Amino acid sequence: MARLIKGMDTKLIHAGEPEPLIAGAVNTPIFQSSTFEYSGAADYHQLRYIRLNNTPNHDVLHAKLAALENAEAALVCSSGMAAIAATLLTLLAPGGHLLAQECLYGGTHDLFARDLPSLGVEVDFIDPDDPDSWRAHLKSNTRAIYVETLSNPLLQVPDLAAIVDFARHHRLTSIIDNTFASPINFRAVEFGFDLSLHSATKYLNGHDDIVAGAVVGNAELVSNIRRKLNLLGGALDPHACFLLNRGLKTLAVRVRHQNESALKIAHFFEQHPAVTRVNYPGLEGHPHHLRACELLDGFGGVLSFELTGGVEAAERFIANATVPTSAPSLGGVHTLIMRPAVTSHAGMSRDERARAGIADGLIRLSVGLETCEDLIEDFERALRCS
Repeated sequence: MARLIKGMDTKLIHAGEPEPLIAGAVNTPIFQSSTFEYSGAADYHQLRYIRLNNTPNHDVLHAKLAALENAEAALVCSSGMAAIAATLLTLLAPGGHLLAQECLYGGTHDLFARDLPSLGVEVDFIDPDDPDSWRAHLKSNTRAIYVETLSNPLLQVPDLAAIVDFARHHRLTSIIDNTFASPINFRAVEFGFDLSLHSATKYLNGHDDIVAGAVVGNAELVSNIRRKLNLLGGALDPHACFLLNRGLKTLAVRVRHQNESALKIAHFFEQHPAVTRVNYPGLEGHPHHLRACELLDGFGGVLSFELTGGVEAAERFIANATVPTSAPSLGGVHTLIMRPAVTSHAGMSRDERARAGIADGLIRLSVGLETCEDLIEDFERALRCS
């Protein structure tokens, strides 16, 4: 009898896992082999080979990730940027045109603003909150539109329904970076996006011990991206696949805890006199709060804020906080704190950051799994010392 796999928590544990179990092992073993016996494949991309992203460890992840967003297919790769780059290089040939959200992760912004134009691809940045302005940026060679579910680092929530409708009406491929939300808080493909991308380094793995990426969505698109990725060489190794699969099994319990803690911490900062601004869509004063309530099952584990005193106050606060680690990245079990201006968005010029609304003193906080009350007490003490 086939295993009953319906709910999200059940999918995380059982979807994609081999049946019957391999030698009875409840966890899929690590297939630490670069190549596999030839079995008659007529297509180069069907040969079993690590670089072709099709070992048994890859297969489990592809099926599981597709199930989480109710998608046709999925693909894992060596990093989130590998997922983004392979996707855009598949969809956009020289002479193509991309529409992209204004405020993006710094690495994505650099790829779009510098590298794609050097390859002959035009990019126009649009206001994701102003659908009436998008049509003016359309061109005959526009092929795709790209947004983030929760923008990095300002936690804006684009008008995602309008993005999907606009893409369908104009026959564009709709692409969303769903890293900050994860499939627990938002299932982008189920919602209508053609492709959902993840830095699996973050919430999907959740333990700050691997780098990985994922592409989820339409089967034909994912197949084409996989072929491009196979040639670019951005494969995920079997041991990292194993760790990602292990991390996914606790995704729901981790994200729900982080949702709850981040909301409490956001309320704490919102009420503190030393804090001038808090960016978190779970707060009623956030400009996209109602939209976030309609779209998301949770508001995520990341928030950002600014202090009276700017950069100097931010540096003192980060130095005085004892529970978080000052480090880039997010979505893991550890609470991490950093200034985007010198880490995730350091590749942008000061003018570019200013146009995007990213102040030099902005602090980004990724809430981990520590006791929430310990974090708040630590932050209160750090603010007193700042």
